[in-house]
Amino acid sequence: MNVSLEDAHGRTIGDLRVSVTDRCNFRCHYCMPAEGMPWIDRGEILTYAEIERLVRIFVALGVADVRLTGGEPLVRRELPSLVARLAAIDGLEDLSLTTNGYLLAGQAEGLVAAGIDRVNVSIDSLARARFFEVTRRDALDRVLAGLEAIAAFPAVRPIKVNAVPMPGFGEDDVLRFCELARERRFQVRFIEFMPLDGGRAWRSEDVLSGAEVQAMIERIHPLRERPREPHATARVFEFADGEGEIGFINPVSEPFCADCNRLRLTADGKLRTCLFSLHETDLRGPLRDGADDAELERIIRDAVWRKELKHRIDEPGFRPPARTMSAIGG
Repeated sequence: MNVSLEDAHGRTIGDLRVSVTDRCNFRCHYCMPAEGMPWIDRGEILTYAEIERLVRIFVALGVADVRLTGGEPLVRRELPSLVARLAAIDGLEDLSLTTNGYLLAGQAEGLVAAGIDRVNVSIDSLARARFFEVTRRDALDRVLAGLEAIAAFPAVRPIKVNAVPMPGFGEDDVLRFCELARERRFQVRFIEFMPLDGGRAWRSEDVLSGAEVQAMIERIHPLRERPREPHATARVFEFADGEGEIGFINPVSEPFCADCNRLRLTADGKLRTCLFSLHETDLRGPLRDGADDAELERIIRDAVWRKELKHRIDEPGFRPPARTMSAIGG
């Protein structure tokens, strides 16, 4: 029997992003509107026991990497207890977390003790005023404290810092991130702005491409590209003198759909086979209606077989998904 999950395009699935909440304590321009966000009812959110059961099924089907996302996952109560449940699953090789860092200082120790392997912290500017402009929160110092708190645990490596360059992002911003990468040995990754913003204001001309950011860096710091790992979203470079790493995630200018091995599970239990899927597969309904693992596996396999070939951003007829990034899960 074929255990692995495969789609109709010959791609084998090995990575699952699990959103634990659609709620967030920031209001980043590229993700959410300034106000008026409709939240998913709490009763519709998967419980930790339900998440654990579904992840066990995915791992039995060959998924080895699980990333916890949101919204902001650390606003969900007792998240380390979920981490401990998932870390105990036999066959799960990598358990990671993406966070905005605001609550990280107070939870870092608990997360590490529970078994988290890696952490990505989203920081869109290292200048206080610019950070406030993008996130609508004056919280840079607190986020940086969270970053330092998780960095104090050597077992959690690599630590990645994610930044989405928005219009107005310039060389001063780039150089601050370069210094962070070089001095602290974090891998800083620049992610192109995608059409998942709450205000539906995305335009292709607003995208600062990875190539443009790379050119800014190389005017001062020459880079040397490292071999791309299979299924990696990022092109990773090291500084030519070996001091630090920079990554570029370019879904708009350089789509990496051809070997995409990722799935997403939303906080309310919908399986998405692409970040830009227009259709979702309900797993919460069958789960709560008493479906056994074999039936859930059948539903999952059927959805994965129909995984999209590519996201088609900015192609004729492209339509963004109805959900924004915070409701999908990063």
